[in-house]
Amino acid sequence: MHETWSTDELSQELLALWNTGQQTMPFSHRCVNFDLVDAYKIVAEVARLRRKRGERTVGRKIGFTNRSIWNRLGIAAPIWNFIYDTTVSHVVDRPSFDLNGMPEPRIEPEIVLHLASPPNPGMSQHDLLKCVDWVAPAFEIVFSIFPNWQFTAADAAAAYGVHGALILGERLQITGAQLERDEQLHEFVVELESDTGIRRDGHATDVLGGPLEALKFLTDELARRPDCEPLGPGELVTTGTLTEAMPAKAGDAWRARFCGIPISPLELRIT
Repeated sequence: MHETWSTDELSQELLALWNTGQQTMPFSHRCVNFDLVDAYKIVAEVARLRRKRGERTVGRKIGFTNRSIWNRLGIAAPIWNFIYDTTVSHVVDRPSFDLNGMPEPRIEPEIVLHLASPPNPGMSQHDLLKCVDWVAPAFEIVFSIFPNWQFTAADAAAAYGVHGALILGERLQITGAQLERDEQLHEFVVELESDTGIRRDGHATDVLGGPLEALKFLTDELARRPDCEPLGPGELVTTGTLTEAMPAKAGDAWRARFCGIPISPLELRIT
């Protein structure tokens, strides 16, 4: 294990590994006392480097909001990272997704919140909802540069937040009668199913109690860490998987159905 290492060194390594399909040893196995403080310095530096080469940050992903997977992954709290214009698309424009360059990929059904205004720390769910102008279903494709998905929370946060891509479905406007009650965002259920017969069910409360609770976590977490950029208007926040993340394989087709909230089903074919 290295006694000395640098944020720049690990950030450059992550940039070089992106989209290659290659894996590496977890940073926590190589770097003494590697923790979330270190990880979020890397998150900021990788974002700076990706912006420098022309990518735009368009929001954040929250990972490990589903407490049911914590024990299996050895995780004790959620993490976050940026998402980019190069990793976000719409299912209308991208009805299939190519897994090339992503080791050990998995697929997750999620709810994405679009911010009309930035939320503040300590806000209630009702006030948080006022910051959101639309929500959408999405599939997040996640992957691990660390073999067998063995890592710490700090490793995962640094390594793109395990984010590979986000494919958005049809928007549901918050204004008007489409979403009548705050409760709809923490009362719905989801069914994830593949054309090979694999099925997983989930509930809104599986993501820290609901998508708005996940947004609250992120808002408070960013405020608690002064080196982290606060959320801004126009950002997307994808709030975490509603079911167990399932291995994604070329040739499979996946469908997510939602009940208890007027969100359209979402379908994606993996290539």
